[in-house]
Amino acid sequence: MKEIKRIALLTSGGDAPGMNSAVRAVVFSAMKAGIEVVGVYRGYEGLIDWETKVLTLDDVRNINNQGGTILFTSRSERFLNKKYREIAAQNLRENNIDAVVAVGGDGTLRGAVEFRKEGVNYILIPGTIDRDVACTEYTLGFDTAANTAMEAIDRIRDSSVSHGRCSVVEVMGRKRGYIALWAGMGTSADAIVLPEKWDGSYDNITDAIKRRHADGRNSYLVVVAEGVTDAQALADTIREKTGIESRVSVLGYIQRGGQPSAKDRMYASLMGAYSIEILLQGRQNRIVAIKNDRLIDYDIEEAININNNQLDSFQYELSLMLQE
Repeated sequence: MKEIKRIALLTSGGDAPGMNSAVRAVVFSAMKAGIEVVGVYRGYEGLIDWETKVLTLDDVRNINNQGGTILFTSRSERFLNKKYREIAAQNLRENNIDAVVAVGGDGTLRGAVEFRKEGVNYILIPGTIDRDVACTEYTLGFDTAANTAMEAIDRIRDSSVSHGRCSVVEVMGRKRGYIALWAGMGTSADAIVLPEKWDGSYDNITDAIKRRHADGRNSYLVVVAEGVTDAQALADTIREKTGIESRVSVLGYIQRGGQPSAKDRMYASLMGAYSIEILLQGRQNRIVAIKNDRLIDYDIEEAININNNQLDSFQYELSLMLQE
């Protein structure tokens, strides 16, 4: 078993609240074990161009409450090309890096699967607000993003009630609908449009609004996950079929920003520390995961083949009942 003396640490893909907490925990845990941590800027791009800094405790001591990532991040088109993965791997060898610890989502995981073919020992911490890494029940950033969306929708709903209109609010979650589901349930939405359940028809939504309008309701809320359908087209259809004024609000990147919640700080700290434990135990190419509120890990090749694209059925059925 090769002794781990020096690791590279990066954040990749879309930023997620809690990434800084994970970075902090990795650095503290590694240094306690006598491992030097080289921070890599801009994710995989930084590996290719070798934009780095040796991290100290002072660099990370007070970043727990900060959103974003002090290491910056990117989505690297070049890393999809084997030529650039080879350059990144050569950079690691030339700088005596024994392993890479990365914080990122599904795209980062897919990059890791390819990168291991270059002989790189790779540990991944799942960080993505969409909660779309199938092998884990939780990904860093989701709790903060869902709360940010919920708080914004509460404010939008106040205006909707005042004007007697329908608000169609688009939230993030192109492949997984958990932000829409949680924020929609938390704000008593009249309809929640999810990628996992979308049938392409607006009829159920407009019919429900008509029924409630007939019962005396005068304001409505529809929460839709981005990319499922065109939010403006949905609002136009609601206005055409019900006669109710409908406005669209796209929450966008505010869901990625802001101070991480206690849950995201705590899970990020646990996952960061656990990633170092994995390395100290001599295991290679793993992804940290949460199952039944406990830390576990999978081989990254196994993790990428886990196919779990379903919402929690009880949560979904409850959301339908609460929309009645």
